[in-house]
Amino acid sequence: MEWSVQLDDILAAAVKMGIQVRSEPLGGEGGGICRVRGQTVLFVDTMADPPTRFRRTLEAMADIPGLDQEYLRPELREQIDRIRAGGSA
Repeated sequence: MEWSVQLDDILAAAVKMGIQVRSEPLGGEGGGICRVRGQTVLFVDTMADPPTRFRRTLEAMADIPGLDQEYLRPELREQIDRIRAGGSA
């Protein structure tokens, strides 16, 4: 499955979980997740190349409690599980 579809899926899961998603130019490192004024915010780096943007988003989301209760396509779930096991997306 194409990375852009998978990125859209993981971002949709984030929004469904109440995470604010912000696309910002952050220097090309890919973004990450943090808390801003009590709100969980997922930053997606618009300056990062697409594979980096996707990988960093998956890495950030892998640690979010409750992600296992969200439906993710099997291919995406497998990548999240690999990250959790210490591998890469």
